[in-house]
Amino acid sequence: MSQITSVSRERHAGKKWQRFSSYHFAATAALAPLVDAELGSAALAMPLAFIQKGTGFALVAVLSLTPGRNMLVAPDGRWLGSYVPAHFRTHPFCHASVQGTDGAVVGVDEGSGLVVDGASSGEEFFGADGKVSPAFQKVIDFLNELDRSRKTTDAAVSALAEAGAIEPWSITLKTGKGDRMIGGLYRVSETALNSLADAAFLKLRKTSALPMAYSRILSMGTLGIFERLSRLQAQLTPPPSSALPDSLDSLFKVQDDDIIRF
Repeated sequence: MSQITSVSRERHAGKKWQRFSSYHFAATAALAPLVDAELGSAALAMPLAFIQKGTGFALVAVLSLTPGRNMLVAPDGRWLGSYVPAHFRTHPFCHASVQGTDGAVVGVDEGSGLVVDGASSGEEFFGADGKVSPAFQKVIDFLNELDRSRKTTDAAVSALAEAGAIEPWSITLKTGKGDRMIGGLYRVSETALNSLADAAFLKLRKTSALPMAYSRILSMGTLGIFERLSRLQAQLTPPPSSALPDSLDSLFKVQDDDIIRF
């Protein structure tokens, strides 16, 4: 169970954090928030959509057509795709809001099992001099970069909504028990986008909404990934057959050398 705590010298100076080695923590996430800085990579790897958030919309990656399951996470915790949303790569860290203010602090999930005592192996939060360690500073910088990109993303999504270019996206999923309708997702309306007046179209360009719209449309070509992933998941459960390679890196190339970056 998640237990997000604000990182502070008082609480974490004598502790360390470990890098995650499995994506089990993301196994039940059918959707993941996205920011515009990762659109180019995400659109080639998975379908993109919008979901309702309050009175507006939010941009997400679709990781499954089944609620509560992430088809891109293998039974052993490997990621079965060519791109991992930045939302997951910051684990166990996140930006946590401060009640009563508009600010945010760096939070860490102490329920993840990745926050350990100082005698264990891992990365320091703070050095002996009390300053933020280089490894933790890298996390802070990436979270700040995500936050800046999220603001740009929110503005672009709002512009698309105001232009009337977002419409419901109904997906029909064929199952052994008949067709099942998937609702709750939204997409860019190409018809509405192409019929915009010049002034409205120019406004979208100025808010970076056009690259988002075209990336979302491009991502439609990846919708068939779930059928392929379903077959692969079946092969991986129970344990992999001898027909599968020892490593899936040759099939799904994910760079693991430094995941805290775009």
